[in-house]
Amino acid sequence: MILPRSFYEREVLTVSKDLLGKILVHDTLEGVTSGSIVETEAYRGPEDLAAHSSGGLRTRRNEMMYGEKGDAYIYFIYGMYWCFNVTAGNIPRKPEAVLVRALEPLEGNSIMEKRRGTQNATNLSNGPAKLCMAMGISKTQNKADLTSPPLFINDAPPIPAGNILSATRIGVDYAEEWKDEPWRFYIKDNHFVSTYRKLQT
Repeated sequence: MILPRSFYEREVLTVSKDLLGKILVHDTLEGVTSGSIVETEAYRGPEDLAAHSSGGLRTRRNEMMYGEKGDAYIYFIYGMYWCFNVTAGNIPRKPEAVLVRALEPLEGNSIMEKRRGTQNATNLSNGPAKLCMAMGISKTQNKADLTSPPLFINDAPPIPAGNILSATRIGVDYAEEWKDEPWRFYIKDNHFVSTYRKLQT
């Protein structure tokens, strides 16, 4: 069953944790690919100096964050990579989102391998840019309604609380005290988490 919009219309940290284990699906002309979400990061809007909407910034890039919850927010980084986010939060029009950092491939592995140029299963989608390449996600899917095909998230049994770990977010050292917020969530001992080796040391 596809997750309803009400799933995303809750506190963004809660949504970020509850997305773990859910199934991201993309139906394309090449075929269907899917993966279980194993790592996320929460961004809490204008007060969060690590968020694209920090200080209430509103630009063409982040405009759609101010809209409905449960839509895809996709942005470009380093001039070459896409990142997939889900708008979420319990305050209407507040620009908050969850970055999906890593997936465990489930369906369409051969398609993912072709797109990524590798047959290493643990390296197909263990990072935000990698998962976008593997899943065929780019600016075309920006603003997509994730409650209906072709890009959507299916429900799955919840991950037990004891198997969900947290850590600081990655690549936000500029965000002053906000860089230390433990708002990255991942599934314990899952080898598809983007920084698995670092997390285990």
